[in-house]
Amino acid sequence: MAEELPELAAQRHQRILELARQTGSVTVEALASALEVTPQTIRRDLNQLAKRTLLSRVHGGAIVTSGVDNLDREARREVAAGAKAAIGTAAAALVPNGASLFINIGTTTEAIARALVHHRHLLVVTNNLNVADILGGVPTIEVVVAGGRVRASDRAVVGALAMDFLRGFKLDFALIGASAIDGEGTLLDFDMDEVRVSQTIIEQARTVILATDRTKFGRPAPVRIAEIGVVDHLVTDRLIHAEIAAACAAARVQVHETNH
Repeated sequence: MAEELPELAAQRHQRILELARQTGSVTVEALASALEVTPQTIRRDLNQLAKRTLLSRVHGGAIVTSGVDNLDREARREVAAGAKAAIGTAAAALVPNGASLFINIGTTTEAIARALVHHRHLLVVTNNLNVADILGGVPTIEVVVAGGRVRASDRAVVGALAMDFLRGFKLDFALIGASAIDGEGTLLDFDMDEVRVSQTIIEQARTVILATDRTKFGRPAPVRIAEIGVVDHLVTDRLIHAEIAAACAAARVQVHETNH
């Protein structure tokens, strides 16, 4: 087989990056079809781009992240949108009527909030103003919003004031997300202030439900939230990462897969 010209590979890499930035993620199959090359070529391309930290590899494709900066909120909403809706429904099903719960920041936790609108007699404490918008008008749900600094990019309430406020509660459930989970089962994120709020929420909850789609497994992020052992339930579309599955089993985390 003749060796490929470097300029052809460079052109293809540029096109892959353009497509990835439009939606936040790409799959091997879709790229192979769009660029009219083999899946093996696309896998090689994605691996090369990941080595340059231009993309992060996930099972079956790649997502846009540098490993130190997260996607903006609108891009995150588009990544695995259908899977997040299914995850939201499954996570909400774990919450009984009459429960008290924390909901933290994230597009997946907002999907959970949308699935909770038909619950009755809930107390929801949140640092996510988008969640407050979703649930604030539901007559059978009481919403309490943490005070503190509002981050303009995603309307998260973060900082010391928010943490102090959240420590005033001890609730039945914490419904949380994470930007990444590494192979050892460590929950990771990109923002130190957001992580500290998430840690506070975990500490003040009796049961922790982690909701995340499969694009987060094996993804890099610089700030540690906690180990997987703090989680009681992991709700995901598919747990495709063998090491993380083993870590969940060792920590006796109950895994719920939507198979979306």
